[in-house]
Amino acid sequence: MSGISFVKGHGTQNDFVVIPDADGALAARLDEPAVRRLADRYTGIGADGVIRVTRTETADEVRELADDAEWFMDYRNADGSAAEMCGNGVRVMARYLWENGLAEGPVLAVATRGGVRTVHAEPDGQITVEMGRAKPAATRQLAFVAAGGHTWEATPVRVPNPHAVVFVDDLEAPGSLTSAPALRPASVFPDSANVEFVVDRGHKHIALRVWERGVGETRSCGTGVCAAAWVAMRRDGVGAGARYLVDVPGGRLVVTERPDGELLLTGPAVLGLRGTVEL
Repeated sequence: MSGISFVKGHGTQNDFVVIPDADGALAARLDEPAVRRLADRYTGIGADGVIRVTRTETADEVRELADDAEWFMDYRNADGSAAEMCGNGVRVMARYLWENGLAEGPVLAVATRGGVRTVHAEPDGQITVEMGRAKPAATRQLAFVAAGGHTWEATPVRVPNPHAVVFVDDLEAPGSLTSAPALRPASVFPDSANVEFVVDRGHKHIALRVWERGVGETRSCGTGVCAAAWVAMRRDGVGAGARYLVDVPGGRLVVTERPDGELLLTGPAVLGLRGTVEL
């Protein structure tokens, strides 16, 4: 079987294997086992996830978005499971489209399973994604996260992936995070969730570690950064238009909440290794 082209990219060291597939011919071949092989850091290329770049009209699950966005980000976690969205991944995909002449102008619409995301190329080389509005859990039931022998009350929120945000005194408190933090009750987290452990670094400045569903602890998570900043904004009682710095192990991102509630995520996107791989 012939090899397929790929590009390795990252956003604050949240890394991805980008697979160009404009006509959708690779959809069946990029099944869960194939994604796991590509993402494996010992026997594959290695990544937190795989992004298949295809035209929206080729994908049944989002074809209704084709009039609004030419390109669809088919994002898969390292374990092969599909995810609604990936804030760092959208920036990397946008960088790929721009650098390969597949999109023009400083503004680009990208279809995702979480809806259409608008991406902006900033003058300084950074990329901003309109991430949508955060959606708190519909229930008032208390939620908890346990890790490293500690238990914390959590705030559940979707951006649009499900997240559980907890504030801790020390980023080392959750321990090594070699296994998934415990979430309870299950009724609040029916689809599991990414977990953000957050500390304060200063005025409108936080830092976090994140456990990502289907991946494990990652160097960064765009939707997780937005979820953590949104919860911090509510905790701090700041108004719309707030801008928070968010440090992750892989670098720094900026989250701004517009007056209409839209969350903007700004940060770098880098493309690197290119090649072909057999599936």
